[in-house]
Amino acid sequence: PREVIHVQLRCGPLPPLDRTGSFPGVRAVTVTLESVLADLGTAVTQFVPRLVGAAVVILVALLVAILLRRLTARLLGAMGLDELFERTGASNTLWHLGYDGGPSRLLGQVLFAGTILTGLAGALSVLGIASLEQTIDGLVNLSGRALVALVILIAGVMGAGWLSELVAREAAAAGLRGSRVFQRVTFATILTVSGLVAASQLGLETSILVLFAIVIFATIGLVAAVALGGGLVNLSANIAAGSYVREGINLGDHISVGDAEGTVEEIGHAAIVVRSEDGFLYRIPNRTLLEGIVRKRAG
Repeated sequence: PREVIHVQLRCGPLPPLDRTGSFPGVRAVTVTLESVLADLGTAVTQFVPRLVGAAVVILVALLVAILLRRLTARLLGAMGLDELFERTGASNTLWHLGYDGGPSRLLGQVLFAGTILTGLAGALSVLGIASLEQTIDGLVNLSGRALVALVILIAGVMGAGWLSELVAREAAAAGLRGSRVFQRVTFATILTVSGLVAASQLGLETSILVLFAIVIFATIGLVAAVALGGGLVNLSANIAAGSYVREGINLGDHISVGDAEGTVEEIGHAAIVVRSEDGFLYRIPNRTLLEGIVRKRAG
């Protein structure tokens, strides 16, 4: 015969219903969910306008950055900055650093990055993210310093190129040999000073660099003084005599000095150039004109 086992389950009495007709636990969960949804809705309502504002700020910053990059590249290119870098050889430095574009394009890229970082800082400020905002502010400050340092370097390169060409031209006109050496030394000196100023703008310690530069330039000056001492004495004598020569000789005068005779075509700082009737050019130092006998055709 089969045995039948009866199991009797005993349940306690159900909790009483509250005034709304529901159990207290269900009511608590419902209240919690409603509170969470309300807070979420409030957060979304407050965040969406900020998000839209941040997007607008970034979009405006992007448009301004693109415009500044193009205008800067075109303006500096029209000013001849790229050509100056090519003539002075400064573009080779950028090429060795891994950048094959011109300085105009480089400055435009820096302006682009700085404007974008400024836009990001503004967007984070709109969103109210304080931690990231401080980081972006630091990057914006650094990019601003980098931009100023780059402008100083570019201005230094432009000034160095102009002054080095002027020194080379005047040295050649004065009859001094090694005008290319003077040009390169002038360019390197001005560029070094510009680099030190730019480094200090970035907050770098430049005292050691300044001391190192002083030692290098002092050595170069000493070597140049020893190597060119005799030539500089003769050059200074010719330059000093030039002021007296120009008082009595003008362009177009027909003069005769020793075996040279012809028409004066050029009056330089250290010498004059005379063209003879058969087309030969004679370069006569000013000191020779001052100390020798000069025959000048009246007229």
